[in-house]
Amino acid sequence: MSLSRGGCDGTWEPSGPMKTEKSRQQNCEDESRDAAQRDGTTRSSEEASDKGVERRGRVDEASLEANLKREEPKNEPKQKPYDIPMGMVRQAWRRVKANKGKAGIDKETIKDFEAKLEGHLYKVWNRMSSGSYFPPPVLTVEIPKNGGGKRKLGIPTVCDRVAQMVAKMQLEPEVEPLFHENSYGYRPLRSAIDAVGRARRRCWEYDWVLDIDIRGFFDNIPHDLMMKAVRKHAKEKWVELYIERWLKAPAQDEDGNISNREKGTPQGGVISPLLANLFLHYAFDRWMEEHHPEAPFERYADDIIVHGRSLEQMQKLKERIAQRLAECGLELHPEKTKIVYCKDGKRRRSHEHEKFTFLSYEFRPREAVSKSGKFLSFLPAISEEATKKIRKEIQKWKLHRESDRSLEELAQKVNPQVRGWMQYFGKYYRSKLYEVLLPLQGALIRWACRKYKKLQRHYGRASNWLRRISRREPKLFAHWEINVRQTVPSMGAV
Repeated sequence: MSLSRGGCDGTWEPSGPMKTEKSRQQNCEDESRDAAQRDGTTRSSEEASDKGVERRGRVDEASLEANLKREEPKNEPKQKPYDIPMGMVRQAWRRVKANKGKAGIDKETIKDFEAKLEGHLYKVWNRMSSGSYFPPPVLTVEIPKNGGGKRKLGIPTVCDRVAQMVAKMQLEPEVEPLFHENSYGYRPLRSAIDAVGRARRRCWEYDWVLDIDIRGFFDNIPHDLMMKAVRKHAKEKWVELYIERWLKAPAQDEDGNISNREKGTPQGGVISPLLANLFLHYAFDRWMEEHHPEAPFERYADDIIVHGRSLEQMQKLKERIAQRLAECGLELHPEKTKIVYCKDGKRRRSHEHEKFTFLSYEFRPREAVSKSGKFLSFLPAISEEATKKIRKEIQKWKLHRESDRSLEELAQKVNPQVRGWMQYFGKYYRSKLYEVLLPLQGALIRWACRKYKKLQRHYGRASNWLRRISRREPKLFAHWEINVRQTVPSMGAV
């Protein structure tokens, strides 16, 4: 064996066959070190010699797989401060999608959000789980109110609505069992029509009603009292954290002006109705149950009516409720809050107010029919404000101009909306709703006059033609089902 001087550092290394074997081992060790630098994994020289020349190709594959995993959403939380299941985020998205809604300040619609769904949902989960989610400003728009004026409506972004839905799904099961039986707004298995039905029965039992209107309720909820109630019931720390951030999230109007919010919760937010119920549960519901159990009430969010036996009782109760709400940072509207007398055939006194509106139903004396004949009763029916809205909507359809469509196609277009009106406003005093839908029948008659030459300028002939079709196919149009009802329903009829 001969020795020769090796590299430039002056060290000696074997030559010949021994040199070849030694060089191979050295190359493997160098390659192992290179691989360790590429994929972050420390490997021994023995492992490198076993793997041989395949090492470099496998390292590249592992590196590529690691990069892909960093880019793809992970369904299972790892080392996050808050344990929020990814499945809950997906379920929240499905609910937000079903509720539809407009775009927020980022102008991203439901359809746009769904186009990159996995990435968006992963972002929501990742930020909420790590405690780094901060809601963007809420877009504020003004919409007309039924009684005149305008109401501010807050529209969160689609991403923020998903995040709010996650918090709502966590908090709602904890507070829902606590809510009062007379609270109907935005609660599972309860509806506005249930509240109207309960109010209808109690108006027969009690002579007086206190119609309560809270001035700017959603805009004036004190944050400190709201968070006090949230902290009492939120078992998860992240629910408390994000609700406080949502309450303080700034508002941005349509011109781009941003303003900070020191009180209130945006009306239109996903979690706002639940927070409103929680706040009024302590501010009103429990207080009424403890201090005035003799005065039953119905409450749908901030729409409240209270029943009583006498005018004096209602006057005192109005003062006490005003004082109670003032303690909670709220105020009764001095003009819209009023005491109403439930006048009927047996209650014949007179009072300044003998009607009120509750959940788009107007309660007032109306003629009813029983087995013994007609009589006067205090009954609900569709309100004048709701009537105007429906008729404006029918005018927007412009059905008489769609002469290129068939009668069946027109029915498919209008029936979903009409059925919705019938299911709600047709529950009580349905004959009043038939009067409201008369313009729809008139639009169909004008459509027939424009479509068929033999009916042109013959309004009566077109009306008779549609009447014959309605008798032959009474379920073609939803409103045709009302036509066969009595003009004035019986007191117990629906």
